[in-house]
Amino acid sequence: MGAQPDQSMAIPFSFREDPHVPHFDDSSPLAVMDAECAICSWGARMIHRLDRSQSVRICPIQTPLGTALLRHYGLEPTDPSSWLFIDKGIAHQDFDAVVYAARQFGGWGQLAIVLLILPKPLRDWLYRRLARNRYAIFGRGDMCALPDPDFQKRLLR
Repeated sequence: MGAQPDQSMAIPFSFREDPHVPHFDDSSPLAVMDAECAICSWGARMIHRLDRSQSVRICPIQTPLGTALLRHYGLEPTDPSSWLFIDKGIAHQDFDAVVYAARQFGGWGQLAIVLLILPKPLRDWLYRRLARNRYAIFGRGDMCALPDPDFQKRLLR
């Protein structure tokens, strides 16, 4: 398992004080995810489709910003279970990040609430199992290669 998240998860905008995190516009939500994972690429397309406000941006973990944000929150960028959703400066991770993000989108995204009936330890275990085996199960994809120009505008590289 990767590094345990540190206490800065709950401190709003704590990354602003970290000299290793490049400055970025943090005025809207940011999903930090693996750009080489097929399921993450699907998730990025779902964000693009469900986020009617078109405010959520996506940052691949393979970028300097993505790597720095994960490290800031005590996560290892090479750990496949690392996924963040940062909103109003607060970081949410893994399944909780997925549920939090989906709930923000409304509509079909509200269905993610069903995942909350599972106890948190079980949700975390399921997420880790899926994340660690995602390349074997879903294969590889490249979200940065998606041709949609509106999608490309969401990417922070």
